[in-house]
Amino acid sequence: MSGAGTPGPSEPTRHDRASMIAFVTDGETETALREGLAEVAGMTLDVRRGGVKGAVAALRKIATPRMLIIDVSGEPHPLTALAALADIIEPEVQVLVTGDPRDVDFYRQVTRGLGSAEYLPKPLTRDMVSRHFAPLMAGQTASHEIIQGGRMVTVTGVRGGTGATTIAVHLAWHFAVDMRRHTALLDPDLHMGNMAMLLNSKATGGLRTALENPDRLDELFVERAAQPIENSPQAERLHVLAGACRMTDDLNYSPGAATRLTQLLQRRYGFVVADVPFRPSPLYRDLMALAHQRVLVMEPNLSSIRDTLRLLSLPNSPSQSRRAIIVLNRLGQNGGLSRRQVEDALKMAPDVVIADLPKQISAAATLGEPAAAMKGGFRAGILELARQAAFERLLDGPKARAHAESKQSVLPRLRLFGRAA
Repeated sequence: MSGAGTPGPSEPTRHDRASMIAFVTDGETETALREGLAEVAGMTLDVRRGGVKGAVAALRKIATPRMLIIDVSGEPHPLTALAALADIIEPEVQVLVTGDPRDVDFYRQVTRGLGSAEYLPKPLTRDMVSRHFAPLMAGQTASHEIIQGGRMVTVTGVRGGTGATTIAVHLAWHFAVDMRRHTALLDPDLHMGNMAMLLNSKATGGLRTALENPDRLDELFVERAAQPIENSPQAERLHVLAGACRMTDDLNYSPGAATRLTQLLQRRYGFVVADVPFRPSPLYRDLMALAHQRVLVMEPNLSSIRDTLRLLSLPNSPSQSRRAIIVLNRLGQNGGLSRRQVEDALKMAPDVVIADLPKQISAAATLGEPAAAMKGGFRAGILELARQAAFERLLDGPKARAHAESKQSVLPRLRLFGRAA
């Protein structure tokens, strides 16, 4: 297996070889691969059905591509099947593997033993594919986020009134209440922000101090500034960091303050969800650059489509391995475009779609209780957004099942992809 999966300086490109072929067993995996690799593969991605057995049969008749993606799910002896595949492919082929969730030992045997470049457990998501497979296809080293710190997600309405604050609040509520993760909600809009109000919490002067005087920041300061949700025992792991300035006051934002603040928040919380308006402000630009994942919230109208496309054109920062997640909110509102019209205009499908539910959402906002809205289609939309926005660790998921074969039976066949057996 070659490290980059691309021809070296002295290796001419062979015209009889495809750049990549994937052999999968189901439509969900195919969709995740096509979406996750779209930016590096374009329309050239060749995805076929059949898994590892289909790959063995096909590759006996065609030239081996420079990169193979192999789905071994459902195989009773996946390591043996991969070893058989290694017998018929050229040594320098880069092999990426996906399959049923298994334990760490299986992962080590696939990557360190058989020599595969990467292994991802199913179900695959676009985020997993773009994070781990796409860099390898582009000839780069796969990005690995530091998992000791919390994950930061920014939620941005592409224009005012799209419901971004409501979605940010409920996303954080899900992380804290349903997933039981320590979560911080950050509302950097000191003049017009209403995140604290939606949670029946309070804004303090701590956030303004943090943004104007980052040299005063430490763990104790952040802990005191972030407010718990009062009268809601189920949200004990959710804290809000919000401030309030008079409309006549200017925020003297100190460059680098956002970096210092988010670093401290990430030490304390597993998730940081920030409601970041898109206005020409250094603070908002810094927060969007610091995010691990951006979320753009739009409505089904032409203005939202235009502004979504403009925001999608912003370059990713080094901490972001994929494009922003697009949430189409309030689908079905009077006078709004249809889903098909939105998709045609964007030239892509929104990642998350939430129907127009004015009574349900308004009641929850009036009560200051997110749980009142977390039901039906709205809850399903938040759950899907959380699935895509949350950091998916490689081996998270159900407890791995026992190996179908003993390690001794495959040890003589190890290190076959691109290495001497």
